[in-house]
Amino acid sequence: MGAMTQSLEDYLEAVYRLIEASGSACVRDVAKLLDVKMPSVVKAIHELKSLELVIQEPYSSIELTAKGARLARSVHARHKLLTSFLVKLGVSPRTAEIDACRMEHILSAETLDKIRTYTGKS
Repeated sequence: MGAMTQSLEDYLEAVYRLIEASGSACVRDVAKLLDVKMPSVVKAIHELKSLELVIQEPYSSIELTAKGARLARSVHARHKLLTSFLVKLGVSPRTAEIDACRMEHILSAETLDKIRTYTGKS
């Protein structure tokens, strides 16, 4: 079993966002959302399956396990917090989205807690 990487967190969050938006996630939709090639998604989904974060039967949509859903919600909440914080600082929404995606993987829990407190988000 491998370790959770920044890239895998991005794939997991993408699956979560797609399921939240439309009720399902498939390889093609994840590839489009993340602007990557389908073989990259297939490889990432295989790794997420080995970490027991997603379930996918051949030729069917990707589903989150309970563990995967918890982690995906956490990653997504971090992303939304940072995007909101950057927009409050005056960063354009598009740039805030891009920068939040980069920042969400490198900031410590302490820093994220301080941003959460500062922005009034719980």
